Amino acid sequence: MSLQMRVPTVGESITEVTIAQWLKQDGDFVELDEVIAEIESDKATFELPAEGAGILRIKAEEGDTLEIGALICEIEPAEGQKGEVSSEAAPESTPTPDSGPKATGEVHEMIVPTVGESITEVTVSQWLKEDGDYVELDEVIAEIDSDKATFELPAEATGTLRIIAQEGDTLEIGALICKIEKMEGEAPAATATSPVAEAQATTAVPATGGYAEGHASPAAAKILAEKGISASEVKGTGVGGRITKEDAEKAQKATAKPAPKAAPSAAKAEPAAPAPFGGSREQKRQKMSSLRKTIAKRLVAAKNETAMLTTFNEVNMQPIMDLRKKYKEKFKEKHEVNLGFMSFFTKAVCMALEEWPAVNAQIDGNEIIYNDFADISIAVSAPKGLVVPVIRNAESMSFDQIEKEVVRLAVKARENKLTIEEMTGGTFTITNGGIFGSMLSTPIINAPQSAILGMHNIVQRAVVENGEIVIRPMMYVALSYDHRIIDGRESVSFLVRVKELLEDPTRLLLGV
Repeated sequence: MSLQMRVPTVGESITEVTIAQWLKQDGDFVELDEVIAEIESDKATFELPAEGAGILRIKAEEGDTLEIGALICEIEPAEGQKGEVSSEAAPESTPTPDSGPKATGEVHEMIVPTVGESITEVTVSQWLKEDGDYVELDEVIAEIDSDKATFELPAEATGTLRIIAQEGDTLEIGALICKIEKMEGEAPAATATSPVAEAQATTAVPATGGYAEGHASPAAAKILAEKGISASEVKGTGVGGRITKEDAEKAQKATAKPAPKAAPSAAKAEPAAPAPFGGSREQKRQKMSSLRKTIAKRLVAAKNETAMLTTFNEVNMQPIMDLRKKYKEKFKEKHEVNLGFMSFFTKAVCMALEEWPAVNAQIDGNEIIYNDFADISIAVSAPKGLVVPVIRNAESMSFDQIEKEVVRLAVKARENKLTIEEMTGGTFTITNGGIFGSMLSTPIINAPQSAILGMHNIVQRAVVENGEIVIRPMMYVALSYDHRIIDGRESVSFLVRVKELLEDPTRLLLGV
């Protein structure tokens, strides 16, 4: 009696799949658990293993879209061929050591965990283990990205890893991300081949090449097509020689070998066509990360949903630079941290916010929330995008405490180790485009906050003091604000107050 294979359940919200590629042909003999096809959903690509040994009878062709549970193929029993293959494979199979891990038959399904109250989906950033690898309980097997931070994914059981979601896939909270075939016993030696991989090597993959050799997975085929590279030019490193996504990303188009010089002839050769102007015209297409997509949505929302205006002023940085030059060595010796500009700006902003509380407020529906504290968000350029960690209660912190907190948060941001709590709840933002050379800009409000202060580069310029032209290190500062809650008088007065405190830093110490 034939074994009917139906489309398996591949995810909680997935109702249909498409047959991307058959790795075996109709009438071929297949072994139990041998991968016979690749199926695609709207979120990921999955391998379809044979549910029994026998002759494959294909019922759905490549490109067909099938619902979950629909008939995809049948496997007819072929005892003679099955026994023949088994007897040939038996002498080559390596006995499993008694001391190694043993399969229990249980499969643990891992789903995307809840990583934050407002986070509804994550992206698989990187698999630290490969499909089929032996993993131990609590071992980190992957990194997942949300729109706010990067998290490590630990294994929830000991056994063989079966990856369901590929790198770059975006999954909802609670969606299936991988499976672990539970195993008991001591971990295998680092140099030893896992029992599962060993069985696949002896039964499913011939020594001279695999059933999928030279075939590209759907994701790899798409990348190769974009690069204009044929699958025959790429060597696959996947199971059975299959070309994986990583193989396709590493593949380079072969350059034509120079033709041998022709023998001299009496006839004059025609002039060669000129080389195309401009050199290479290759393009690279890369999927947006969850963080980058969220940044884009929030910035567009801030522009569309707020009455944003920007007011400017300039600050003479000479007094602060003189103060830093005089005390920076003693400051570092005592507090073990450098005295930077950020502590001066943070203290000045906190004092100005006390005098102009609307700049420190935010709109919530038909109400305005006024804060009697200053949680200052500091914009930091991290490898994966702009993040804004928060300095809590900055109004009550000293210069050294602010500098230490800025360094701590900046280091964690660049290492992608910031937590959700460290990036939420700010009441006012400071961004410093001057470190990249920006002379002047109009920063965008970090919603739901109502204002943001932009710092810029320091330039030696000619200014007039007491009727004389002198050279001073000047910085333009910009305050973008939501005109729905902050009037022009408040915004301009706030920025002037910040300017006064920075140009006479003793005011910061005396509170005047």
